[in-house]
Amino acid sequence: MDAVISAPVAAHGDFAADAAAFSAYWRGVREQLDKHPTETLKLAAREARFLFLRTHAHTLYDRLTDGRRKFVRVERLVYDAADIVPGLVPTRAEVAAESELRQSEKEGREVDQGILCNQFLADPACGLHLCHTMLLPREESADALAKFLRDGRLDLGTAKVERQGKAVVLLLSNPRFLNSEDLSTQSATEIGADVCILDPHSQVAVLRGDFVPEGKYAGRRVFNAGINLTHLYYGKIPFMWFPIRDMGFVNKLMRGLARPDVAPDEVSGDSIEKLWISAVDTFAIGGGCQILLATDFNIAARDAYMTLPARKEGIIPAMANLRLARFIGDRMARQAIMYERRFECDSTEGRLICDEVVEPDAIDRTIDHVVERLTGSGVVGAIGNRRALRLAAEPLDLFRRYAALYAREQAYCHFSPALIANLEHHWNAPNRRA
Repeated sequence: MDAVISAPVAAHGDFAADAAAFSAYWRGVREQLDKHPTETLKLAAREARFLFLRTHAHTLYDRLTDGRRKFVRVERLVYDAADIVPGLVPTRAEVAAESELRQSEKEGREVDQGILCNQFLADPACGLHLCHTMLLPREESADALAKFLRDGRLDLGTAKVERQGKAVVLLLSNPRFLNSEDLSTQSATEIGADVCILDPHSQVAVLRGDFVPEGKYAGRRVFNAGINLTHLYYGKIPFMWFPIRDMGFVNKLMRGLARPDVAPDEVSGDSIEKLWISAVDTFAIGGGCQILLATDFNIAARDAYMTLPARKEGIIPAMANLRLARFIGDRMARQAIMYERRFECDSTEGRLICDEVVEPDAIDRTIDHVVERLTGSGVVGAIGNRRALRLAAEPLDLFRRYAALYAREQAYCHFSPALIANLEHHWNAPNRRA
């Protein structure tokens, strides 16, 4: 075991030679881990991955994307990399095997995917290209749009799209789990967002939660209960769920859709955009609150509230650390993220995030009113102002740098023993049905 740890492994600058040498090293470590799993071995292998990628991330990314002429989404990129440099990241089969286990039983091989994403995003050229890739419409969205244009509505299972006058509405629909987000909702919500943005017969998009048919909130709409903590505890949410969500679905709400032939930055780019209205019935917890920081106008019921219970979950609340302080200031943002401060929508602090706070039975009327206000003078100027405000607050390169940090830190959090302890203590996860 000690021989493997102390084996000289260094990056000399030649990609092929270094890839062969590091792969041999990781193969030796894997053999030792299969016999005697230790944290020392895991950490040594991860340090070697950082060393290899700090030298070769740019070259590897160019090989995977044909010199950045091809757009390869991040969820495919991590597995293509496993083929080119064995041992650098887990294979699809290795991740599939671990997906059968509870989160507490997993070895944590997906941490290496976080390291890879971190190093790709840390490189300005590769990172911006990857951000561009994730802002393109998904391949499935063309057929989904055609179906929506034909039928006037679209049912994607855990997300639905319908048109209401000048607005196109995306409904989050995972009612058994209070419209929380998990693996079953991921592609549906992103395809739904693509369809909303591309729909030529609407001027504004609305994001809202669907009705919940039973339980405490029976008959009421629920906006978003955040990540599905039960699925998280039972190991049903892979690490890649996090970068896919926030570089795809949520970033599209904020930046629109990119075109393949133009960089998606605000200065030289030419994105396809709509203004987004979020309508919060009941609550916006975790990921739901994060979404409110990416949409253009937020409507909330007077009895609704917002929380970012990241500390109780043991994870990073996605892009909230990047965005929340712009709305409520640094000190209150720290209180929300680090100390679980709850914000009533109908409060001084809540109104810094929510633009209109109304009686619960007035939300539908308020949506119609806001849509008319936003479209009354045309939306061309509004989109231009949206881009200008975004450039001043969060240019794409700032997002790229934050996403690099997020990929690394969230990977460590996702496989931390503290995450399991938090879910058992605060969520009573062992007694919930997956």
